[in-house]
Amino acid sequence: MGLPAKFSPSPRSIALSAAFIAGGIFTGAVGWSGHTLALAAGVLFPALWAFAPSRAVAALVALAHFLAASRGLPEGVAIFYGSDMGMGLVLWLLASLMFVAVHTIVWTRKAGWQRPIRYAIATILMSLPPFGIAGWASPITAAGVLFPGWGWFGLAATATGLLIMTTRLWPIAALALGGAFAWSAASWTLPTVPEGWQGIDTSFQFSEAGQYADYAQHMATIAMVKEAAGQGASVVVLPESAFGIWTATTERLWTRELAGTDVMINGGAIVIDHSGYDNVMVQVSGEGSEVIYYERMPVPISMWQPWTTGGANAHFFANPVVDFAGVSIAPLICYEQLVIWPILQSMLFGPEVIVATGNGWWTGDTNIVAIQKASAEAWAALFGVPLVMAFNH
Repeated sequence: MGLPAKFSPSPRSIALSAAFIAGGIFTGAVGWSGHTLALAAGVLFPALWAFAPSRAVAALVALAHFLAASRGLPEGVAIFYGSDMGMGLVLWLLASLMFVAVHTIVWTRKAGWQRPIRYAIATILMSLPPFGIAGWASPITAAGVLFPGWGWFGLAATATGLLIMTTRLWPIAALALGGAFAWSAASWTLPTVPEGWQGIDTSFQFSEAGQYADYAQHMATIAMVKEAAGQGASVVVLPESAFGIWTATTERLWTRELAGTDVMINGGAIVIDHSGYDNVMVQVSGEGSEVIYYERMPVPISMWQPWTTGGANAHFFANPVVDFAGVSIAPLICYEQLVIWPILQSMLFGPEVIVATGNGWWTGDTNIVAIQKASAEAWAALFGVPLVMAFNH
């Protein structure tokens, strides 16, 4: 028995809905492909969402955008937990729930001022905790690609353009943002690295979650640091987890090996406490060490597990800038490069360098690390701040 004619979608409406959903796939897949300039594709998302023919289609546009942007997650989860792809697919869908729910609830069929207001609400909600904890794939990340060096004015200009994309004036906004992108792309250069600073990428592999640096890895990393110092580096940045579990024994090993060298190290480690652990950055030299940064937003579920003890602590708005090697740095560890508030909070304090690190041993052949690097490059370009990155691949 068929549906009454008035409830049967026409071929035209089906095709239109499919086109909007395909647009969501495009903005997510291209924008978050791991190429910095490609982030500009994300500016089309607000128009696709706002002009969707129904709330259901708007929800599917948001779902398509988010899933396409985070398409490496299923494989990464499977590797991290040593499970089959089924668990990865489940967590992939769960990760999208906040993004989809917010954009579904605030969507409206009404034209006029309500659409930009509601999109602004969605963007703000997805940029700050608690919803912003899953705030990947935000089109605002393209600000650094569109207006490099403009700082807060560039952020405001991008936000304004995104809001106009939800109105009938969207062709004008698209033309303006497209022109800004063309101008920027023609002269695009990567953020600078401070003189004497060097980020060292590593390729240490782990067979399971919870495995940390052993003695052989420490010695191999120390050899890399000494080589960099011999080539003139005075400041070296190492990836997340490079130091493994930070203990008095680990400190003695590193300070002993660095004795007599004029080099300052920033490396990732974990520090265990009574309730779990902190993912941190440690400053080390031949004269001693100090924990200088506590991660604000560890990876949800795999690291941050607020429903139990034993997981990573989240320090949401703590230590937005820290002193390292005599300068003020904006620290971003791994997941913090994918969400919005950590970098914007840091930039309020005028840091002199952005230090972005990560440990992508679990990402396999996905583009997750490339996306993290692209995001960090875009933010550094927006504010015209030097960037030093170090990742374990």
